[in-house]
Amino acid sequence: MISLDINLNVLTRDLSLYLENQVKVGLFGSGVGLSLVLGFSAAYTCYYLVSVAKKPQLVAGGKKFYKFLREQCPVVSETYYPTFWCWESRIQTLLRPFVTAKPGVIYRNELIKAADGGQISLDWFDNDESPTHPDPASRPTVLLLPGLTGTSRESYILHMVQQSRDLGYRCVVFNNRGVSGEMLLTPRTYCVANTEDLETVMEHIQRTNQAAPLVAAGVSMGGMMLANYLGRKGRATGLKGVVLFSAGWDVFECTASLEKPLDRFIFNSYLTSCLQASVDRHRPVLEKAYDIDHVMKAKTIREFDERFTSIMFGYPTNDDYYHAASPVHTLRSVQVPMLCLNAADDVFSPSHAIPVEAAKQNPNVALLITCHGGHIGFLEGLWPRQSTYMDRVFKQFAQAVIEEGALLTDLSS
Repeated sequence: MISLDINLNVLTRDLSLYLENQVKVGLFGSGVGLSLVLGFSAAYTCYYLVSVAKKPQLVAGGKKFYKFLREQCPVVSETYYPTFWCWESRIQTLLRPFVTAKPGVIYRNELIKAADGGQISLDWFDNDESPTHPDPASRPTVLLLPGLTGTSRESYILHMVQQSRDLGYRCVVFNNRGVSGEMLLTPRTYCVANTEDLETVMEHIQRTNQAAPLVAAGVSMGGMMLANYLGRKGRATGLKGVVLFSAGWDVFECTASLEKPLDRFIFNSYLTSCLQASVDRHRPVLEKAYDIDHVMKAKTIREFDERFTSIMFGYPTNDDYYHAASPVHTLRSVQVPMLCLNAADDVFSPSHAIPVEAAKQNPNVALLITCHGGHIGFLEGLWPRQSTYMDRVFKQFAQAVIEEGALLTDLSS
């Protein structure tokens, strides 16, 4: 650090001398104006390279999993260079849906029955033209779980489908009840603490593709639900590996972070309105069991959960629901290789709530923490339209688990 400070001081001094000795013409002339631009560019570049672009922190509970990730997924050891003009957390989060392309994907929709009489919508990308896995019976399958109000049409889901297609794999997207255009047949939607629908989906996938290896990826709330499922099922999942992106670990901390004035204005109010819009679409079914008018007056996600989600799933209080929904409490029980990518600047999942110490106690868990990236952002490159750091982590991990999965047996040894 001493040498770095000296270099920066020398650079600043030299830039100052250079500016002082320039021909003093108009600000935008060939002298001072150009010098100011060059000086600012040099200073910004130095700041970016020193303070923004950094290697991620890899935390693993066991040496075997750590070694596997370092050798099979080189992206975990590479410096993450966020897009230099939008590396700030909120900007990354807000811009991702608009600047990243939406690859063309044609799905095959399937509706399956749930135990309560409801229906669950699955969107399949069969990849029947796979050159590497032409036999559909053994073609690897990737299960994808979108975020809070997300569907199979989110850009981050489409990118993972595209990456899976390139690898020759099949994909299936688990859409939560009522969000992807299907009708609600019962007065029940979804919540991160309840994994019954996910269990139904897992059983269906494994029953219809018994010889195909299965991996899963969850984003934001989808990652939280997946982590809770793994913690409760132990080894009895049939999954070879799991990767989570921007999962919230402690719902109390996530909610408190999103209730800070700026983040409440930018994110909380918008997400609350999205949840309310989903409820309102299914009002004829839901109003038979719940006070929908009261739900529609909620101003925050917490108020929405107090008036709707916690009541629907039978929790005595909203605090009881939030405790059950927090994956930090089930992390120690995960017995499937699980890689979790979080950004330290994610306002949805604050860095102090990332369970670093708990992860160190489980040989099946690894955390990959970048300094920047926001919430499901991870933009990189000059114009981050085609691929993100998150996409590269997904592709390398999915391929490593499916192609080199034998290296992950008995991670506790």
